[in-house]
Formats: sequence, C-alpha cells, structure tokens
Amino acid sequence: MKFSNIFQYAYIVFAILFIYDGISKWGDGTNGAYISLGLAALAIFIYFFRKKFSRKFENRGNSK
Repeated sequence: MKFSNIFQYAYIVFAILFIYDGISKWGDGTNGAYISLGLAALAIFIYFFRKKFSRKFENRGNSK
C-alpha cells in the first residue's frame, strides 16, 4: 500500500511542474500553456480519484 501512496504524491509533483510550465509559457504567448494547464488539472483529478479509491479499498478490507 505504501507504494501506491508514493504514486499519489507523484501526481501532485507533476501537477506543480505543469502549472509552472503553463505559467511560464503563458507569459511568452505560446499556445502550449493550455496543454500544460490541462495536464495539471488532469494530474490533480487523478490524485483525488486515486486517493478516494484507495480509501474505499481500505475500508472494504477493514469491514470483513
């Protein structure tokens, strides 16, 4: 279970990197800013989805 927690936080790290990349590209006026910010939003969504799913999985194992 610890291994999956590391990947959860990796998504947050990637989201921060994509946000930084998007902001820096936004100032330059390139179109890549939208892609970077979209990937950041996707990484944040995956983080919360995996966190909720792992809690459900742990609660299901504890109820038996």
